[in-house]
Amino acid sequence: MNYGKLVFCVAILNKLLCSLAETATSYAPWRPQSGVCATAIDNFLIKPRPIQHVYGAQHPPFDPLLHGTLKPGAKPPTTPVKLKKVSTFQEFESNTSDAWDAGDDDDELLAMATESLNTDVVMETANRVIQNHSKLQEQHKLQEEHVERQQAQQPSDLPSASGDNRLVKSVSESNASTSTESANENASMPRSQSLPQTSTVTMVGGVVEHNTSGLPIISEREASRLDKFRQLLAGPNTNLEELRKLSWSGIPKPVRPITWKLLSGYLPANVDRRQGTLQRKRKEYFAFVEQYYDSRNEETHQDTYRQIHIDIPRMSPEALILQPKVTEIFERILFIWAIRHPASGYVQGINDLVTPFFVVFTCEYTEEEVENFDVSSLPTEVLQNIEADSFWCMSKLLDGIQDNYTFAQPGIQKKVKMLEELVSRIDEQVHRHLEQHEVKYLQFAFRWMNNLLMREVPLRCTIRLWDTYQSEPEGFSHFHLYVCAAFLVRWKKEILEEKDFQELLIFLQNLPTMHWGNEEISVLLAEAYRLKFAFADAPNHYKR
Repeated sequence: MNYGKLVFCVAILNKLLCSLAETATSYAPWRPQSGVCATAIDNFLIKPRPIQHVYGAQHPPFDPLLHGTLKPGAKPPTTPVKLKKVSTFQEFESNTSDAWDAGDDDDELLAMATESLNTDVVMETANRVIQNHSKLQEQHKLQEEHVERQQAQQPSDLPSASGDNRLVKSVSESNASTSTESANENASMPRSQSLPQTSTVTMVGGVVEHNTSGLPIISEREASRLDKFRQLLAGPNTNLEELRKLSWSGIPKPVRPITWKLLSGYLPANVDRRQGTLQRKRKEYFAFVEQYYDSRNEETHQDTYRQIHIDIPRMSPEALILQPKVTEIFERILFIWAIRHPASGYVQGINDLVTPFFVVFTCEYTEEEVENFDVSSLPTEVLQNIEADSFWCMSKLLDGIQDNYTFAQPGIQKKVKMLEELVSRIDEQVHRHLEQHEVKYLQFAFRWMNNLLMREVPLRCTIRLWDTYQSEPEGFSHFHLYVCAAFLVRWKKEILEEKDFQELLIFLQNLPTMHWGNEEISVLLAEAYRLKFAFADAPNHYKR
């Protein structure tokens, strides 16, 4: 067949295909609404693939070698690939092979090969994701207010006539996660003692169905995520890299204690070695207590112990810290750490870093909210386990940021300077405004670095933040810098409205985050990851 006949055949075939598509589309209005026929016609019709929006940050991109974007043995390109300017999200999607696929799991949405992406495209896309999230959040708030008004009109003490008691389904992952954790904690985590069963259900903002026992039925997505964690943790050797990827977008409460212990390096990946490691490390800690704790009254250590004793009641949450048993535990942990780390000793700020570990590990033994729980009601052996585990995990964390607490705190000084340089690059308007009103970054950001934002956000948000920090390489030091930058720029509107040094500084030291939850933290982490993606490898994005 010569070339002319081949062209003619292709043209005829193309015309037939177009006619077929038009005929199928024309029958769409009259297709059946349900049943096998409807499904068949739906599969036959040519429809664009729906785009799923991303409402929070997921784990970082996978290695291109693992996703087939590079052949084994091939080297990544040394120079960035020049892409044509992208004006729409659809064009961006067409240039990437695995972003926002409707069939992908939510935890694998950011699996993109970094060498094939344009920085402008990444920044533009992330901005749109965050903007879309903000719009939807406003809609959700209106829906919640409507539901609250309806509930207020109905008598709360009367049982439902139908027995199918429905609330409004949560759009917030934090609330849905809380319901998930309450329903599954008994089945997933062994208890050291019998615990009373709670029948209360946390009120959330969307429809949560209840079974006959009064426990909420968890969402399919939360059940799937919890199942993935359980499968990963049940193996003879836990794949820590996979566990980090899965943990980046948050860890379900039932498996958070064991996951934190693994990610912090406290427990080994091998399941058979874990129990022996726990027993050995707990015994080792209380040997330190026996050896060192009585020296707190000696002249050389009196100042250290006195400062610890003064700082603990100032911590948050007060209802937990002011319990005598908790105060005693925190004093021992902090004093033993200070004695064993003479290069830094005890520095104000270290005391805050115990709380998240203590709260998470206490949740392993109770279903109640720890902030309102009487810790002294737990058996002595359980309290000792929580204390020792908290000490070792806090020590692992501080090993990576100890220069924050040595003489003159050079680590914090350096990080605050890096934050200033980074903000000047990502939002010059905010940076200039602070400079114009003579507000120094050290005046507000020192505490951000010293306390890892624990004084700026509620404890529940800190725990969610640490899920990601522990799954990030150098999360508490390097990635924390980008979180602080995103956190500062998050308040751009309010910062620019302040025209006075005193008012500006008061605002930055008392940011309105009291009602923050997982949604706000997820958006913050998304923005922080976007900044890291765009600036971490740029040689001049901040001065060292």
